[in-house]
Amino acid sequence: MPSAYLVYNPAAGRVSIRHFIGRARAILEQAGWEIALREASSAHSLTQLASEAAQSGADAFFVAGGDGSINLAVAGLVGSRTALGVLPAGTTNVLAQDLGLPKPSLAHLDAVEAAARLLARAPTYRADVGVCNRRPFLMWAGVGLDAMVVNDVEPRARWEKPFTLPKYILSGIKNTASWSGLQLQVEADGRQIEGVFVLAVATNIRRYAGGVAEISPHAFMDDGQMDLWLFRAENLADIAQRLLEVLTRRHMDSESIERVAFREAALYGEHALMMHTDGEPNGEAERITISVRPRAVRLLVPPGGERLFRHDPESPFAP
Repeated sequence: MPSAYLVYNPAAGRVSIRHFIGRARAILEQAGWEIALREASSAHSLTQLASEAAQSGADAFFVAGGDGSINLAVAGLVGSRTALGVLPAGTTNVLAQDLGLPKPSLAHLDAVEAAARLLARAPTYRADVGVCNRRPFLMWAGVGLDAMVVNDVEPRARWEKPFTLPKYILSGIKNTASWSGLQLQVEADGRQIEGVFVLAVATNIRRYAGGVAEISPHAFMDDGQMDLWLFRAENLADIAQRLLEVLTRRHMDSESIERVAFREAALYGEHALMMHTDGEPNGEAERITISVRPRAVRLLVPPGGERLFRHDPESPFAP
């Protein structure tokens, strides 16, 4: 019988998931899993629980939360044999969208249970993990406008979460009203780039910006590299144009947006740069390094999600 931790973040999402987590546990147990249910009392405790699961030899670590919860879990699972299972219960759940898992909403409150059904007998794929100034990430790491907005907006109280998109937009306008971008020097696998950029973001998955934009439509999570996107802009009008290009998928051919595939990258600015990893604040530094650890975490992948991988899967866990 495969064993797993089922951990939930009680602060994730627009509504409490305590009411749904018991049903998700029952679904997994009916599929043959031995489940240890845990509540994460803090961000640190979620990472600790993931480390505990890995050290105990658990086959999987199911986390019910959002992209931030996934980031915290990955920090405790990197390099272990314990597979991550994503039960989407956050506000945006971008990785879950990329994998094809159900998106929670007021009309779809059973998303956690539906995801548990899809992952109960799912195969495992090995995914690349990025490391941004020693902080692991599975989806993105960024500096510039998005990091400024993340540091301005996060963390949010539950009552604020229904207004996530308007709050991010207002924060973006506030942060760029009198801002002319960042003077950056970028080194990526020996290539050097310099200029004024409004945003530099490393991506491991295809979607970005709450899932509304597919920034890296051809990305794979297990190819040993990531995409570094550099957005040139010096004012609010430029920023609006770059956003429109991404939303309409014209950014691939834009002269003001550059994509660099990389394994090792470093970014330097004239001043300390704010960072985010997987949409969570990650402090600031004058020098930011981003590296790729190939296939460093196991991930339970539902039907349809295999499009994000080039390598063959491992067998599903047998009950």
